[in-house]
Amino acid sequence: MNACLKVVLIDDEPLARARMRTLLSQADASCEVVGEFGESVAALMWLREQDDLGQSPDMVLLDIQMPGLDGMVLAARLRDMRTPPAVVFVTAHAEHAVRAFDVAAVDYLTKPVRGERLNASLARVRHWLASRPPEELRESGDTFVVQDRGRVERIPFAHILYFKAEQKVVTLHAVERTAVVGESLIELESRLGPRFVRVHRNTLVARAAMKALARHPDDDEGGEVWAVQIRPTGEWLAVSRRQLATVKEIMATGS
Repeated sequence: MNACLKVVLIDDEPLARARMRTLLSQADASCEVVGEFGESVAALMWLREQDDLGQSPDMVLLDIQMPGLDGMVLAARLRDMRTPPAVVFVTAHAEHAVRAFDVAAVDYLTKPVRGERLNASLARVRHWLASRPPEELRESGDTFVVQDRGRVERIPFAHILYFKAEQKVVTLHAVERTAVVGESLIELESRLGPRFVRVHRNTLVARAAMKALARHPDDDEGGEVWAVQIRPTGEWLAVSRRQLATVKEIMATGS
């Protein structure tokens, strides 16, 4: 039997919330709706209170276009919680899908939501929750915690070279090993702070591991691209045009 999922519904349309309650009860009887809001500010205040009490819900089903704070802004602010819930957007506007994953959404549902699609989303949320280290095991001091096949391991930050996202999977690359991480690059960037810098939309690099910045052959497209060299492996990682000025400043000043 599935463990109970505590769910919050945030949508400015009462009928949409009622339909989602019905779909949830049909899809998974173990889901419990613990909060329901028609606008984002009240929802954010309540969610922060629950987080302070150590009672954060597991999942938020969130509309995007709402009065006041829209769903994208709210989702970004939820990342600052100690135990942020899984965010699943539910919207009639499919064009927002790419932006949804930019704010680390676990999934994106298009209205009208079908039961089988909701079931798939609930499975994703359960996987996301299971792969996230519990709060007491997250990185502390100079170590980063990873879980691999039920085993918990602390990796010194000094050994971590970069994180890279490929096909929705984020991999930690350390001096002597790699490990899959159950968080998005956006979540990692927000939580790990200035010791890491985004050099590309899919790459977060430890500042201490950046050895050189230069034009380098592009094996995928041909020609040359700006890239940063990683010490001590000597790897070259592409730097996007958007991030080039930031990386140049870091290499020039060491800050």
